[in-house]
Amino acid sequence: MLEADPDNTMVMFGLAKEYEKLGRHTDVIELLESYLAKADDEGNAYGVLANAYVLSGDRQRAIDTYNKGIEVSMAHGHPSMANEYRMTLDLDLAD
Repeated sequence: MLEADPDNTMVMFGLAKEYEKLGRHTDVIELLESYLAKADDEGNAYGVLANAYVLSGDRQRAIDTYNKGIEVSMAHGHPSMANEYRMTLDLDLAD
């Protein structure tokens, strides 16, 4: 489906979630970076992307992505998502 319409952000996000289930972190990262360049995501993709960075060993990018996810989710009226990302930063990624 993505081959037929490579700019279909809904398909991109769905495929990234399938890659996530399969543990294909590099594919998740590549696809969601492209997705976020094209879509007005409300925050969810940032959490998935940040987690993929964590699982691939890129701690700093994970932190940066969670912080961006907090900003975006708050801007879109999703404070519980922002709080989830803050908790992850505090509990799992604090120095």
